[in-house]
This record gives sequence, structure tokens and C-alpha cells, in this order.
Amino acid sequence: MRATPFTPILQFGTSRFLQAHVDLFISQALEKGEALGRITVVQTTSSADSARRVQALASGLGYPVRIQGTEAGRTVDEEYWSTSIAGALHANPDWSVIRQAMRHDVQVVISNTGDNGYVLDAADIASCLAADAPTPRSFPAKLLVLLHDRWQANPDAALSLFPCELVSRNGDVLRDLIIALATEWGINIEFTHYLRDTCRWANSLVDRIVSQPIQPVGAIAEPYAIWAIGRQPGLVLPCTHPCVVVTDQLEQYEQFKLFMLNLGHTWLAERWLKDGRPADETVFQAMNDPLLRGSLEDLWEREVLPVFAAKGQGDQARDYLDSVRDRFLNPFLQHRIADIAQNHEEKKRRRFLPVVEMGRRIAGFEQPQLGGALAD
Repeated sequence: MRATPFTPILQFGTSRFLQAHVDLFISQALEKGEALGRITVVQTTSSADSARRVQALASGLGYPVRIQGTEAGRTVDEEYWSTSIAGALHANPDWSVIRQAMRHDVQVVISNTGDNGYVLDAADIASCLAADAPTPRSFPAKLLVLLHDRWQANPDAALSLFPCELVSRNGDVLRDLIIALATEWGINIEFTHYLRDTCRWANSLVDRIVSQPIQPVGAIAEPYAIWAIGRQPGLVLPCTHPCVVVTDQLEQYEQFKLFMLNLGHTWLAERWLKDGRPADETVFQAMNDPLLRGSLEDLWEREVLPVFAAKGQGDQARDYLDSVRDRFLNPFLQHRIADIAQNHEEKKRRRFLPVVEMGRRIAGFEQPQLGGALAD
């Protein structure tokens, strides 16, 4: 058994995205004395790549993040050393350590568990709550056990949770999922009140293109970055940072990103899959193909921007789209479309379908290209 980590921030997920986004923000804030503390990372999957990252992160010595692109008309090519991660654990062998830390030490939980992170597992049942039970399989069940441990240790101990999965109102979704699972397991109703009233579940949006890993740990990313967090009373932030924005307008941030940047990526992946394009093609290369870029520009112009114009957000949407276009044309980023195309059908459902439904409901028009992609 490893030593208890004793850090105020517990993070589920080891992705290069988190390394170059949330973890880097916290590292930079620590240098100014503006962070809650360091992070303990937990690997929740059996991925060999994740295991290698955990081994590298466990030393607490840090890792490089290279920022490359253009910003305000200037070329950016800089490297930072991120030291926010104090240690790393694996959920299976280190489960008892994680449970002990959650009872007393943790103040903030951050997660980014991938596209299937909220999927439940039928093998996770109420017996997972027992002190000597094996590690639950799904992330929601793991989190439920840890929150139950904390509630038993101190039912008044507040906790702020920051899901970073690309799910609209991710905090609300995860909270409701955990409450439903607690009800299914027959846990005391007072625990449900704790989940709903004492814990703070942040709805948030993360945005930064992180195109490549640095082995064994580290990442290459663009200059643009934002972590937009919905304002709510009692929420404890892991840090203050210029890229961390607490807002009452989170939905607008979400819709601009999902329906212009993420939708744009998924459209390029759709064409890449359907047209049999080069296996190693990048977003930059795709944007320099006149026909492919033309199809994306036409999609934005005819089927996306009119939706925002109908909502009275046309000018803001065009300004945001200008930044997206610049990001897609960043020559430094080797953002492989093959990576974007992973879990493609689920991404289409999340990124194409809502804007089609909004178009019909708000603007009353058809979107044949998006509709055709959804029908395939």
C-alpha cells in the first residue's frame, strides 16, 4: 500500500488534456500562491498508456507542456514545467488509500473520464460500500463510494466537484446520476440530502486543443485556453487563473464551443471517414484542402450561424468562429483527425443533433448536411 497522498485536490483521469489545461493552470497559480494546493491523480482504467503516465507522474517531479501557435498576432512557442501533480495512484491496487484520503483530506474533485465515463456497470452494487469491498468498475460507482465514506466521516464536510467531461451541464448530470445510483443501492435518504445540499457540483466547460503527448508524460497544446465555470454559492475553486472564468452565462460558452469548434472537428472526421482520406491527416492539412475547407465553411455559414443569429447572438458567434478558424489553421498543432474520429457516432449525436433540433425549434429551417450525417 502506498502512503496516503494528503493533497486537497483529487483528480480522476490522466489525459494529456488535463495535463495541459487544469493541471497547468493550477501549477501556474501555485507559483503565485493562488491555488488550493497540489493534486493527486487517480487512474481509473486498465489502459497501458494511462499506466505509463501514472508511473511517470507518481514521482511528483512534474512534466513539460509546450504551447505553440499564434496569439494576438504574435507567434507563441514556449515551454512550461508543470508541478501541480504531487503523486499518482491506480484505483484498483490503491483503492483503500484513496478512500482514506477522501474521508478527510480532499476539498476538490476534478474529473475527465472520457466519452464513456458516466456509463454504469451492472457489477457495481451496494456491497461496494463495504470497507473491504473491491474497487467498483465504473467511475460513478467509485465516486459514490468515496462520497459515502466522506459523509460517514463528517456529514457536514463540504466538497466541490468539477466534472470536465464534455457533457452539457456536466455537474448536474453527474450529481443526478450519483443520486439515482445511491437510491438504487438503498442508501439512507440523509446521504442523498448531503449529495444535493452540501456538495457543490460545478457545471463547467473546458476548451483547449491538446494535440500531442510528450512521452512519458507531458503535452503539446495551443495558446487558447478557457475553463468556464458556472457561478454558484459555496463553490471552492482549485485556483484563480486568467483562463478560469466564473460566469452566469455558461450555456453560451457551451453552445459556441460545441456547435462551432467541436462540431467543426467532428465534421472533418465525418469527411475523413467517408472519403477515405490519408490516415495521418491533421486538422491543419484538412483546412488547407480547398474542397474540404469549403464544405466546413459552408456548413458553419448555412447550418450553424443562422441558429445563433435567430437567438440574437449572431455577432458574438461570428467573433468566436473567427477564433476557431485561427485555431484550426495553427501550423504547429499536429491534431490528427484519426484521434478526433474516436467514438465518432457518439460525438455526432452530441454535437450535430442538438444544433439540428435548435435550428428546427428556433429558426424553423432544415439542415441537410448535418441531418444527412446523422442519418448515415
